[in-house]
Amino acid sequence: MKLDRRKVPPAPSLAYGGHPDHVGNLHLPAREGGPWPCVVLLHGGFWRVGWDRTLMTPLADDLASRGVAVWNVEYRRVGQAGGGWPGTFEDVAAAIDHLGELDHVDLARVATCGHSAGGHLALWLAGRHLLPPGAPGAEPRVRPVAAVAQAGICDLERAWRDGLGNGATTDLLGSWDDVPERYAIASPAALAPLGVQQVLVHGTDDKTVPASQSRDYAALDPQAELVEFAAADHFDVIDVHREAWVEVAGRLARLVGA
Repeated sequence: MKLDRRKVPPAPSLAYGGHPDHVGNLHLPAREGGPWPCVVLLHGGFWRVGWDRTLMTPLADDLASRGVAVWNVEYRRVGQAGGGWPGTFEDVAAAIDHLGELDHVDLARVATCGHSAGGHLALWLAGRHLLPPGAPGAEPRVRPVAAVAQAGICDLERAWRDGLGNGATTDLLGSWDDVPERYAIASPAALAPLGVQQVLVHGTDDKTVPASQSRDYAALDPQAELVEFAAADHFDVIDVHREAWVEVAGRLARLVGA
């Protein structure tokens, strides 16, 4: 599907906090209306500096053309001051809660969607209401009605044991041997069942995050639906021209009632 750029107005960059990376781009539909259902987009990159939210801009534009507001957020990452534990988690929690300050968004129709490490964050945001008091991100102001993980890292303990991303989980949280309590509140698999609808999209040829991350997680949560795409790799699922994204975009629109 070719995107009609006339249906995609400019997306302003808005601050949700005081750090330079406490920002997001708010993509709104071009037609009159609102408040709009909203999808919060979270980019991947193994939680490390190197990737940023521009990876998700084509997805944001496509969703906006379908009548959905999109909050494409940035956050502090491993490799910069404040990134990792707990800053990365505090940032994405603050970012979604900032939707409560925006007039254009219907807070009753918010979903999260993320790729790879962003898929982990999308699921985690959907489970914040399960966190114990005092945990980073506990007591959410905005609760998603659904979450989509695209090639998501769903089980952080498993990711640590498998050494995904050359030790990316250790860089994010520390070693599970040393801080298992962090994994207990940071990993969607440890929080499951989340109590919201979830869609887990994974390519069978993903060599970066194995499809077993989504398959095994789906077995833990009765509201998690696994959708696999044969011969798709890690980045095929966020290519707006490929079947996997067309499927996800349609599901997201339905999940938030667009």
